[in-house]
Amino acid sequence: MARKLDNKIALVTGATSGIGLATAQRFAAEGAHVYLTGRREAELDAAVASIREVGGKATGLRVDSTKLDELDSLYKQIGEAHGRLDVLFANAGGGSMLALGDITEAHYDETFDRNVKAVLFTVQKALPLLADGASVILTGSTAGSSGTAAFSVYSASKAAVRAFARSWILDLKSRRIRVNTISPGATRTPGLLDLAGDDAAQRQGLADYLAAQIPLARLGEATEIASAALFLASDDASFVNGAELFVDGGQQQI
Repeated sequence: MARKLDNKIALVTGATSGIGLATAQRFAAEGAHVYLTGRREAELDAAVASIREVGGKATGLRVDSTKLDELDSLYKQIGEAHGRLDVLFANAGGGSMLALGDITEAHYDETFDRNVKAVLFTVQKALPLLADGASVILTGSTAGSSGTAAFSVYSASKAAVRAFARSWILDLKSRRIRVNTISPGATRTPGLLDLAGDDAAQRQGLADYLAAQIPLARLGEATEIASAALFLASDDASFVNGAELFVDGGQQQI
């Protein structure tokens, strides 16, 4: 039986843990040769090993997506090895919580560099490699379309990501490249739980609080977000373009 991404070349940025890692593993299981990027060498090596040890095809490259020269090097290597890119999941990003009165210029710059600048140039610099009809997936967030205390800079950065998709589908119309945004809700990942610090009780308290806001009464799992990303990457979503797919247990619907 043919797999959904057989013979495809895919790139997942920010793939050392959480949603990025789960998606890279899923893409590989569906037949893609997956390139994974991350900033931490040991975690990147472990992520690649987790794919290869089950027979998947994976290549890890240490890349900081906010650095344009590193993006250039990344695409040069993909181009020399494969000559094209069929799926791009611009997932790298993150943020921290600060109330309005505590926001600093450094906090703003770091958040927008990671979530906006990096996404913009990750996609722009991929254009020469992207095959006609390729799929580009951007990682948004439910925070981009709802209010969250002490999270306004992150929320604004994810709203910008959503705006990118709306315009880029027009810029890329002639090449039939689809651009969609996947917006996870609260998902059980290291990045989410780290917002509560290192204290186990506080981390559990955050998880319980967030789960109580979700109609399904639980956090999402990274593998569930990966399943949605696979849909957008595959021909199953061939007529889905410019959309925002909420994978949030229904939170944005209430």
